[in-house]
Amino acid sequence: MSDLSLGVLKKLSQARRALRSRTLKKSGQNKFAGYSYFELADFLHPTLEIFDELGLVGVVSFNKEEAKLDIFDTESGGVVTITSPFGSAALKGCHEVQNIGAVETYQRRYLWVTAMEIVEHDALDATTGRKGDAPVITPKGNIGEDLPDDIKEFLMELAESCKELVANGRAKQAYDLIKSNALEADQEVWLSNQMDSITRAAIKKSKST
Repeated sequence: MSDLSLGVLKKLSQARRALRSRTLKKSGQNKFAGYSYFELADFLHPTLEIFDELGLVGVVSFNKEEAKLDIFDTESGGVVTITSPFGSAALKGCHEVQNIGAVETYQRRYLWVTAMEIVEHDALDATTGRKGDAPVITPKGNIGEDLPDDIKEFLMELAESCKELVANGRAKQAYDLIKSNALEADQEVWLSNQMDSITRAAIKKSKST
């Protein structure tokens, strides 16, 4: 690693410590799973203030293969890059703009969460329980109704794709398609509620094949 990159990492470490010293409020509320979470605006605004003080700039970009956050040192010109796979941008059956927009919304948040080492224990505990336990959320009720509209549209398109795959005798492919999107627990529940019982049963059965 170059000296320039090491300089950026040093400043990034300082930025992480500075962010931890600030009082941040979780404005996101998952009412049905019973936890609060940081929305992007909750931590991005103070992060950008800290970056400005340290001479850092973060630039998010996307292509068909990956989402990328480049963190530049405006004084030395050094850069550190954080990437994340962008595997669901070409999801079958989804409108392209809806698909990409939904994925970019989450990718942008997760890139900054990774960069600033933000850990949200409340969300993890609420959806998974103790280590080794099965998820405590079950596919029923109103879980997921508080998801953003663009995410709901994305999941509805995903449900239609799964229904089509099951109808064509490709339930295992539908199961793999769902898992490839690495959905959060409440998203999986809401997705399941958009499917008919035949589609759900076929996908569940395909897990053991």
